[in-house]
Amino acid sequence: MSDLFSPIEPPEMASARPLADRLRPRTLAEVTGQEHLTGEDGALTRMIASGSLGSMIFWGPPGTGKTTVARLLSGEAGLAFEQISAIFSGVADLKKVFDSARARRMSGRQTLLFVDEIHRFNRAQQDSFLPVMEDGTVILVGATTENPSFELNAALLSRARVLTFKPLDEASLEELLRRAEQAESKSLPLNEDARASLLRMADGDGRAALTLAEEVWRAARRDEIFDANALQNIVQRRAPVYDKGQDGHYNLISALHKSVRGSDPDAALYYLCRMFDAGEDPLYIGRRLVRMAVEDIGLADPQALVICNAAKDAYDYLGSPEGELALAEACVYVATAPKSNAVYTAYKSAMRAAKENGSLLPPKHILNAPTKLMKGEGYGEGYRYDHDEPDAFSGQDYFPEKMGRKTFYDPPERGFERELRKRLEWWAKLRRERNS
Repeated sequence: MSDLFSPIEPPEMASARPLADRLRPRTLAEVTGQEHLTGEDGALTRMIASGSLGSMIFWGPPGTGKTTVARLLSGEAGLAFEQISAIFSGVADLKKVFDSARARRMSGRQTLLFVDEIHRFNRAQQDSFLPVMEDGTVILVGATTENPSFELNAALLSRARVLTFKPLDEASLEELLRRAEQAESKSLPLNEDARASLLRMADGDGRAALTLAEEVWRAARRDEIFDANALQNIVQRRAPVYDKGQDGHYNLISALHKSVRGSDPDAALYYLCRMFDAGEDPLYIGRRLVRMAVEDIGLADPQALVICNAAKDAYDYLGSPEGELALAEACVYVATAPKSNAVYTAYKSAMRAAKENGSLLPPKHILNAPTKLMKGEGYGEGYRYDHDEPDAFSGQDYFPEKMGRKTFYDPPERGFERELRKRLEWWAKLRRERNS
């Protein structure tokens, strides 16, 4: 049942409910932080105005209003509301919900079925929604904190529109705190710095912000005002929103990698410390730094790979927290190193060529001839030993004859690769002269 139609509670019962529950919006217009969906020109506002709702997937982090919006949506569209959680429900539960929705439809009323944590249903369970979505038995609204592209069936996604819920920004969280103070008829006992700190601790989660506010009111003595340090001691700081196996993990490592690639050591250090603070395995971070060294720096600075490997080994030797400094040093090094993906690009091009021309034999002049038969077949014939040639360079062609010469590696004029480019240009000149 939507909060819009909740029965009136006795004051003592209402005050016993958590603050986040008591402050749930009663209309879509009251929802804060999701104006792109619920504002005057929001996607959901337009759907309701058109009188036609389709199945949807609400994707976003915890505490951004997915459940609340689904409830309000059913109320404002005049739909029956059913809610299940993929954590606690199975096939039998789904069957009961579908049967109820069919019976309700026979009487002329459609059902909005809200499925929390829908990504936790397996593929077969997700497929069970398809028939009731197609025949209009239910309008499915699934909520997930994980990327739907990876966690939901393509068939389900093709029948539902994905709407993204954003983490609440500072202004939206501040609005929630003002509503809380109005509801409680008192101000939060926090100075300016402590209030800003509480908003940061909430990490875009409206429910977390209101829960933290409740903790502050419970802890405060008469006329006591907390500063930022006192606030952290009282609430013991909420753990970062981060699941090492899910989107939070991939988002932060992506941010770290792109900060390194963008030569921003300060941003790179910030994301590195975010991952340390969230409990990420430092050896995983070490492995990713090694990858950054070979993918984004390569031979522009060959020492980058050496330093990242050394940092990984140093952490393995020192452990935490001492070894984390070695990884931080490597992080700053790769962020400030000259960048080149020339080897990375050359490798991918060479791999494509290898797959396309995998049946071609190398030219016979570079094949060894350990037997008389192979010598008779021309193996090794005409091979020139480079060390016996002027400049230790023969200029021979080593590609398969049918393939012809290819260029995969094109070093930029940055860092150490500037020197490599000079060498390649010199050898190309000698090759042309000696094969003319």
